[in-house]
Amino acid sequence: MLRILYNSRDLAYKEPFGTIRVGEACTLRMKIPCYCHTREAACILRREDGQEFMQTPLQLEQTLHPYETWTCRFTVEEPGLYFYYFRISTPNESFSLLRQGEQTNMEAGDWWQLSCIVSDATTPDWAKGAIIYQVFPDRFAKSGSCDLTGKLEPYTVHETWEEEVHWQPTEEGLVLNNDFYGGNFPGITEKLPYIASLGTTILYLNPISKSFSSHRYDTGDYKTPDPMLGTKADFVTLCREARKLGIHVVLDGVFSHTGSNSLYFDREGTFGGKGAYADPNSPFRNWYQFYEYPNQYNSWWGFDTLPTVNKMEPDFLNYIIDDHDSVVAHWLRLGADGFRLDVADELPDEFILRLKKRIREIKPDALLMGEVWEDASNKVAYNRRRRYFVDGELDSTMNYPFRNAILNFLRRQDQGQGFQETVMSIVENYPSDVMACCMNLLGSHDTPRILTALMGDFTGTREEQAACHLSDDQRAEAKQRLKMASFLQYVLPGAPSVYYGDEAGMEGCADPFNRRTYPWGREDKELLTHYRHLGRMRRSSPALRSGNIRFFAAADGRLGFLRCSDETPSQQVKVYVNRSGDSWEVPSGKVLFGHRIDTMTPDTLVLLSDGFVALEV
Repeated sequence: MLRILYNSRDLAYKEPFGTIRVGEACTLRMKIPCYCHTREAACILRREDGQEFMQTPLQLEQTLHPYETWTCRFTVEEPGLYFYYFRISTPNESFSLLRQGEQTNMEAGDWWQLSCIVSDATTPDWAKGAIIYQVFPDRFAKSGSCDLTGKLEPYTVHETWEEEVHWQPTEEGLVLNNDFYGGNFPGITEKLPYIASLGTTILYLNPISKSFSSHRYDTGDYKTPDPMLGTKADFVTLCREARKLGIHVVLDGVFSHTGSNSLYFDREGTFGGKGAYADPNSPFRNWYQFYEYPNQYNSWWGFDTLPTVNKMEPDFLNYIIDDHDSVVAHWLRLGADGFRLDVADELPDEFILRLKKRIREIKPDALLMGEVWEDASNKVAYNRRRRYFVDGELDSTMNYPFRNAILNFLRRQDQGQGFQETVMSIVENYPSDVMACCMNLLGSHDTPRILTALMGDFTGTREEQAACHLSDDQRAEAKQRLKMASFLQYVLPGAPSVYYGDEAGMEGCADPFNRRTYPWGREDKELLTHYRHLGRMRRSSPALRSGNIRFFAAADGRLGFLRCSDETPSQQVKVYVNRSGDSWEVPSGKVLFGHRIDTMTPDTLVLLSDGFVALEV
């Protein structure tokens, strides 16, 4: 029995692919078996709340036995997230046509998603298809001595770069995160040639503002760099020297909360008693919500060292966004090229859009990324559907769905079908300009080191995590998996992101063991060479930097897909990944990058069971 055919990911059925812009025509086609004797068909477009927004009749376009092709064309004039399905009437019945995967179903299923974005939404060209390198500033590189004048106390400085991070709680059971190694701006600047050797075009720095902790997400003074990192002049030098190497600098924007030990809250009295906690008449008093002044207040996830701010408070908005020398203006003028928004889900859409417009006023090609762990196109946070893309708020997000898909595939929890569905779902749901800038990561400061994660989840005690190291056999297996994982990362749409030291073979469980110092002089040279080759491959191929994607294999431990350049359709790359346990004979071509190729003839190459290859065709 023939099925009714419709596939939203195929241009033969829906054009354009993925999202549409306000006022842009969208054409839908479906193929209905002739024996249905269809009388009427319509596309019903609904708002996200289920309310019907538009009903568009389909017209019979052509009959080519055994199918009739029915088509419609419509435009949407309001940006937003919509969903659609079809209603079909025959002489005998009327039924809904719904989605099941890439196929259709008359009985049950989901609605198709359609995002309509504002017509003027753009993303910076320099961020499309970029290679990102993420640095945790205290732990990457140190040059010279640190100026500790003004450093928030108490703190400790490790005697050597190789010492283990402090993970033991205090006698009171507190984890202070106040141990430092002295990584600084001059150290990062000296290592820029190394960073550039990986093909890097974006340097993303975890927080750099004056703070108490080593992670610096507890902001003490937004406009002052932490003295251990260096001066404003040191930061200006870093940005200037990075730009000479074609590298843009992106900073962490931590605007959902501040530190309790800060200029704005000043619970410890460190800043002269003018903060909201210390003085009920403080100019920062309205930034915070006190339940019972001063000791009971709203804090981030219950951590009393991170008092939450009222994001839409006018004084806070002026300080962070609107003023001539606001926080974002301050750092952009010193040389930053954009921001990554920490916990974007906890920032109102109105705040993000206001910030986006302001940074674009100051620097027209500034980048705004967001920390979102799920599909950001349809994210619901705190009972509100987020408008990250439809209103043009974010240029990019941290692409954790791709990370999860890669881990599941390489840890043999998925044979390939899940990988394909995750990738195609994100590519379809995200605006193409956003997709090109997405931060495709394998590891970050919030995840275990990728080399460790590839061998499975480890949830032991902190003492057990501190002692956790891969055996020689485990490490050899993890390295093979990492080569394949990073290859996938570099051949998928978006911007591959390397967390400092992953390319050098660092291991480690969750925080703080994923934040150890970079192993200068002890790098895994084999992995480092591999990552440099990946960087060269990526930068040499327009199809990999900006091309679309189409799968032709995703099952039995094998992945195959085509990347085709948007700018030059004749430039195509075919990607094959094999972890099936068996060899795979595939058509040969010009090898851009390959691993574990057994034999190759003019027509065929043999890809071994732990092999992968990118072929220019």
